[in-house]
Amino acid sequence: MERQLMRGAVADLTQAIGHTPIVRLQRVAESVESNIYVKLEYLNPAGSMKDRVALNIIGDAEKRGMLGPGGTIVEATSGNTGAGLAMVAATRGYKCIFVMPDKMSKEKVDALRAYGAKVVICPTAVEPSDPRSYYSTARRIVEETPGAFYSNQYHNPANPEAHYLSTGPEIWEQTGGEFDVFCSGMGTGGTLSGCGRYFKQKRADIKLVGVDPIGSLYYEYVKTGRLTKPFSYYVEGIGEDFLPSTMNLDLLDEVIQVDDKECFAMTRELARREGIFTGGSGGAAVVGAIKYAKGLREPKNILVLLPDSAQKYLSKIFNDEWMRSNGFLADDDTEGTVAHVLKHKPHRLITAPITATVRDAITIMKEHGISQLPVLDENGRHCGIVAEIDLLNYLVQHEGALGESLTELIESDYATVTPYTRIQLVRSIFNDAKVVLVVEADRLLGVLTKIDIIDYLASHRA
Repeated sequence: MERQLMRGAVADLTQAIGHTPIVRLQRVAESVESNIYVKLEYLNPAGSMKDRVALNIIGDAEKRGMLGPGGTIVEATSGNTGAGLAMVAATRGYKCIFVMPDKMSKEKVDALRAYGAKVVICPTAVEPSDPRSYYSTARRIVEETPGAFYSNQYHNPANPEAHYLSTGPEIWEQTGGEFDVFCSGMGTGGTLSGCGRYFKQKRADIKLVGVDPIGSLYYEYVKTGRLTKPFSYYVEGIGEDFLPSTMNLDLLDEVIQVDDKECFAMTRELARREGIFTGGSGGAAVVGAIKYAKGLREPKNILVLLPDSAQKYLSKIFNDEWMRSNGFLADDDTEGTVAHVLKHKPHRLITAPITATVRDAITIMKEHGISQLPVLDENGRHCGIVAEIDLLNYLVQHEGALGESLTELIESDYATVTPYTRIQLVRSIFNDAKVVLVVEADRLLGVLTKIDIIDYLASHRA
């Protein structure tokens, strides 16, 4: 005999997913005229918006016969998807193996193990194709584990579908569609792609704004179509070093770039001034929304999704010792920022227009004694660089080509930072990129090379 469910209760934890509140920010957004609202997705049962994704991915796999009784779920995760999958798996009797990069907080690792999952830690600073990367390791485990199902959130259509079926309609019902801008961090793309598709079908004029951390490749790819050099950053859960197929960039109206320090400062401010206990990606999304709002001509209603809880970052973002040791507290950055280097650097910014010829580029570089030349498009935004080695190789291979367009020599061997990026981070960037472009609000402010950093640090410590 089936037992009757008590009124007001749900049959299992998966039915408690969703229905998270929306709250207007009061104090941290005082600098803008727009109303900024936040959706508190950290109030989902396993602590993040990924509960919705996990439920849909597992349900879809069961329908397709890819996951059956006694099966094992394998995923490469920054922690939140893993927690959601582990929670749903616990209610249905599945085992879990999660592969995580080593930059993730101890709380995230411990939480997954608390659900009974096995956790494998991999190095962060390797290419996605490297056998040691957490993507490659996850695939290997799937191949070696009988009855394994790879949930593969980066390429599984059930990821954005979860937000199309759940988060988007829920937001629309809550707000009656009375918002103008939807803002979210850029990770797997599930949230922006799923919610974005739903919102655009409801109202084509709603703007979708993605927020991307410095070090990720999304920002430059959206702006220039070029895959520039990604590099390590600290904020977790957003940004990528490859392009997931779950991200539909065609839906985006704008991308805002943020850095670790401002993300973490806002995360702490949200807790202390608003009582909102969200993680670093939530702080990033709010910073991005405020930056976007400052560029608007008239006030708008901006809705920001806060993905997860601060509970997962107590040993990092909310730990003064960790913040201080990494230079994230305002009074503890002894080396300064990129803005300090630009102020110290005597040279003015030299660029070439996209219409320039090979001869023009050689003339400019010779006249100013530079080895890298940023190229600007018709709108005055940088679209890549030309280096002296590229010119040399081109001239060797193409005799009499001085009058040819510079376009095919433009390359992507650079990284972008903002004036507020810390010198401590810039030093590591040069392990992967030959030059750094300093950009703010799509405007190129300067070019930095290794010798610029060396010269600044030498004078700073003299």
